[in-house]
Amino acid sequence: MKVYTYSEARQRFAEVLNIAREEDVIIKRRGGETFTIIFKKTPKSPFDIPGIKTKATTQDILEAIKDSRESIAEQGTAPDGNSATLHCRR
Repeated sequence: MKVYTYSEARQRFAEVLNIAREEDVIIKRRGGETFTIIFKKTPKSPFDIPGIKTKATTQDILEAIKDSRESIAEQGTAPDGNSATLHCRR
């Protein structure tokens, strides 16, 4: 844990922030007040994944979904072997 006076922290603010990435930083003011700077990581979404390159168009994808749903409806079973009920909204 690093401790800086208010004046030191102002003069070296970029350095203080870099140090705060690794450890807590305390800033003391003349009147006795103390403040702690703590680095806070931004949480990533589990849906934040890199995209893939494909030549499939939106229409190709919609047709594949439609074909899949029609196949399941014709068989009357879901891919896991259980009976399937298909609900489509239009």
